[in-house]
Amino acid sequence: MSMFCYQCQETAKGTGCVVRGVCGKTEEVAQLQDLMIYVAKGISILGTIARENRYSNARVDRFVQEALFTTITNANFDGEKIIARIHEGVALREKFTGEMKDHGIDIPGDLHPSATWKPADGEDLMETAARVGVLTTENEDVRSLRELVTYGVKGMAAYAEHAGNLGFNSESVDGFIQRAIAATTNDSLTADELVALVLETGKHGVEVMALLDKANTTAYGNPEITEVNIGVRNNPAILISGHDMKDMEELLRQTEGTGVDVYTHSEMLPANYYPAFKKYSHFVGNYGNSWWKQTTEFETFNGPVLFTTNCIVPLRDSYRDRVYTTGSSGYPGCPHIPDREPGKEKDFSAIIEHAKRCAPPKEIENGSIIGGFAHNQVIQLADKVVDAVKSGAIRKFVVMGGCDGRMKSREYYTEFAQKLPNDTVILTAGCAKYRYNKLKLGDINGIPRVLDAGQCNDSYSLAVIALTLKDIFGKNDINELPIAYNIAWYEQKAVIVLLALLYLGVKNIHLGPTIPGFLSPHVVNVLVDKFGITGITTVDEDMRILMN
Repeated sequence: MSMFCYQCQETAKGTGCVVRGVCGKTEEVAQLQDLMIYVAKGISILGTIARENRYSNARVDRFVQEALFTTITNANFDGEKIIARIHEGVALREKFTGEMKDHGIDIPGDLHPSATWKPADGEDLMETAARVGVLTTENEDVRSLRELVTYGVKGMAAYAEHAGNLGFNSESVDGFIQRAIAATTNDSLTADELVALVLETGKHGVEVMALLDKANTTAYGNPEITEVNIGVRNNPAILISGHDMKDMEELLRQTEGTGVDVYTHSEMLPANYYPAFKKYSHFVGNYGNSWWKQTTEFETFNGPVLFTTNCIVPLRDSYRDRVYTTGSSGYPGCPHIPDREPGKEKDFSAIIEHAKRCAPPKEIENGSIIGGFAHNQVIQLADKVVDAVKSGAIRKFVVMGGCDGRMKSREYYTEFAQKLPNDTVILTAGCAKYRYNKLKLGDINGIPRVLDAGQCNDSYSLAVIALTLKDIFGKNDINELPIAYNIAWYEQKAVIVLLALLYLGVKNIHLGPTIPGFLSPHVVNVLVDKFGITGITTVDEDMRILMN
């Protein structure tokens, strides 16, 4: 088997990609990502030992975040950059080992090989990479639990990196990330201990989403109810995709007064809700839809596209020369904008000059969509919401957050939204919203029937809203609320959102469009028995269950 990857929802046949990723990554890139995770595990073993001795290193913390984030689905396809990061990690680990010894920290002699491996002269990295992948854990259930933790931690690392870019870091989060992936190398852990680690991952998932929420709102204000323009103007423009708000801020500042407009794409849509960004007159609105439609929408946009994170679809020649990457994203042959130096901004001058040479975007739709219903905004509407629930105007809330994807089966979510009774309200976050956020579903007593909290990490807002309603209605259990959960997933940030909900005690979640391929039958049974998780069936059958 040349490669094996089953971390995303679209994994081949629902079991694993073994020749080439459905996402488009090659065998080489898949295996190099495995090797980078291996190096990150080794560093994390040392980082965990160091923390047990009250010592840590910020560069080590950042490297582990970046290594994990780089391997998230659709983020980085550039093998050369991954190789460079592997060598960087080995060098950093060796330096860190020396620092630990200088601090009098005793390093055991029987460390896992990931903590000591380094490429020998002439060693073929690909041969090593082939020996350290997912399938090296032979027991299916242990492998399933280890990967569930690893994928949850990958999502955590993405959110931690975004928060760190805004100056918000957490010793607790970084310590857990390293302790958790170090634990996946420990063959002495029992299945019960791994299940406990899964739930602890959810606990720290809530923590890191709260951290990122604090970072974003401190820097840019609380999201506001906003009508977002989806039409275009007659100026050259840059399309910014991904999730990183610091990149958004610096791009807006550097394009001001240049004659270049800025539009958001896919998961960057919620940038339109933050007060700090509304002062920029050249910030026009959102262009296009979910990530997987980029192959047609990037052609009509005409200007350059900036990826700050995932999700990249393998590029077409018609727009390949207009794509730039930054942060943990990467694609072969595309210019990569380097990380910011301390005290400085990233330099977006190259993409700005490129935009000036391009035609304005072609209009593909017009009008507006509404969003900005994060927890602060909804809590301000609490009296109105409570009155609507008490009067029976709102019978139920349905959480339909998560990811979108290419599978035709995801039309289920559009149909489900269309068939929901008129006395229900959808709570959403993440790109799953593109399945229904442009439907004309109306409102209930002035409350829109689709309340968009923002990006996938803003699922934290949905949890805060639910917990607030629990207190207002005097309930002892979050599951006593009139809230149903019909969650779509695609990649690892959705995994940490799911684990966070489980940690908060949410039960009877419907998860689709498929059950994750990395969950073994026994692990699925544990999740069903303990939390009532189930897959989706038909719209009508699921509607009957969730509405009752």
